[in-house]
Amino acid sequence: MPPAHPSRSVLYVPGDKPRAIDKARTLNADAIILDLEDAVAPEHKPAARDHIRQALQTPWPVPVLIRVNALNTPWEHDDRELALTAGASGIVLPKVEHAHDAHALSLGLPLWAMIETPHGVLNAPHIAAVPGVTTLIVGANDLARALRTQPHPDRTPLLHALSSVVLAARAHGKTPLDAVYNDIRDPDGFTRECQQGRALGFSGKTLIHPSQIETANQAFGVTAAEADHARELINAWDAARNEGKSIATHQGALVEQMHVDEAREVLALYAATNR
Repeated sequence: MPPAHPSRSVLYVPGDKPRAIDKARTLNADAIILDLEDAVAPEHKPAARDHIRQALQTPWPVPVLIRVNALNTPWEHDDRELALTAGASGIVLPKVEHAHDAHALSLGLPLWAMIETPHGVLNAPHIAAVPGVTTLIVGANDLARALRTQPHPDRTPLLHALSSVVLAARAHGKTPLDAVYNDIRDPDGFTRECQQGRALGFSGKTLIHPSQIETANQAFGVTAAEADHARELINAWDAARNEGKSIATHQGALVEQMHVDEAREVLALYAATNR
């Protein structure tokens, strides 16, 4: 079943931008990541921690996580203390390469592990198996650089890595999130990449700009027509089972238990995103 709260759209917000943080509270993203890492220059990190702590003093309508700086950086201790005391919904840890990285940051909060290196991809199944890790996020920018790939509109050089992360997450019942799309001036390209991510099995997409939220919500969500189809399929199944049949048909297609389970997941996601 889908998680209690969906992750169709997960927006990064720089921690040193208090106006952007205030605006994020009003947006329709499924989750917010307040960023202390790449989006914040070293000299601004102390102020960013203060802004994040202040922002978390009042309730948010959606989960709010903190992306801390990587392990073994000068900011590790202060970021960890903030994450433990500020009331965040979880921690996003960048550049997770081994299961022991996730174990090292086991602070009793849900941990979202960023897979953005070759070692991270190869060890994704072990990382996903760590208790407390709830989500794997692809960091495609760093991964592409590490792999020495060339940009490609269909992400062909990264397809194996993307699918490997989805496979590892699904095998352990964790949520896979697709990487950010860098060009906010290209909404058509973003739409195509969302559709590709959905087809690959991702639950949602990480975002860098509010203008991307609605497209991601649509691509990774459920339409009213899809929900109606799911209800009809379940009704056909229930009618067949009440007649003592082991299988059913709906609109000419064979219906088995796995199709019913999928239909119930569709309805659960629809309900969670249409409250």
